[in-house]
Amino acid sequence: MEKILWELVQLVRQQSPLVHNITNYVVMNNTANALLAAGASPIMAHAKSEIKEMIAISHSVVINIGTLDEYWSESMIMAAETAHSTGKPWVLDPVGAGATSFRDEVLNRLLPYQPTVIRGNASEIIALAKANITVTKGVDSTAKSNEAIDAARSLAGQYGAIICISGETDIILDHQQEIFIKNGHPLMTKVTGLGCSATALIGAFIGIAENKVLAVAAAMAIIGIAGELAAEESNGPGSLQVNLTDKLYSITEQEFSSRLKIERL
Repeated sequence: MEKILWELVQLVRQQSPLVHNITNYVVMNNTANALLAAGASPIMAHAKSEIKEMIAISHSVVINIGTLDEYWSESMIMAAETAHSTGKPWVLDPVGAGATSFRDEVLNRLLPYQPTVIRGNASEIIALAKANITVTKGVDSTAKSNEAIDAARSLAGQYGAIICISGETDIILDHQQEIFIKNGHPLMTKVTGLGCSATALIGAFIGIAENKVLAVAAAMAIIGIAGELAAEESNGPGSLQVNLTDKLYSITEQEFSSRLKIERL
């Protein structure tokens, strides 16, 4: 599988997929830079007047509800509807699911447009599946990724989506298979929005790959391995952020293959 995932990394670099992001403004710059470093092309646009035209020229759509408001939520719903009706793959990042009724209301309006991928931490996935809405603490997970597997399976069955639970172990599943990736570094949790960057990278990979499950695995693998490599030469979260972006750009096949810790069931 290492060879297939690396081929997808190369494919993103070669094809430079255009990824339309409606994401939170806390991490917008970092997200765009992560996409550029990996070889993709970001568009950050949320104006309702141009949503349909932007999606028409994009390879995929990323919807991240981190800094939700009434205007952006309508843009997100329009984007999800457009992506669904035109067959463009799209990713939902349900930041803070279960934290407020407003977030849950917006998510309930987005989900019927069948996201290709849902990526969140364990608490968000559990809340989204309505298994237990008391475990979300803002955007931080109070549950481990393996505690959300049943919730993820439920979501996958209900919406036909690929579910990616991020955590110490990243778990990717659909109705046929489950993939476990154990890459990354604890220092990554001290940099805001690396999960959002992972979601955006998923958008890039599913925009050009036929096998969407392996596309998600490749995206999670490259950011995890880049984080490991960056942590080894970083003094703290500030330098990690810079070094991780550099590693997304410069990572080699040898670094990728020798570091990858993956299991497929």
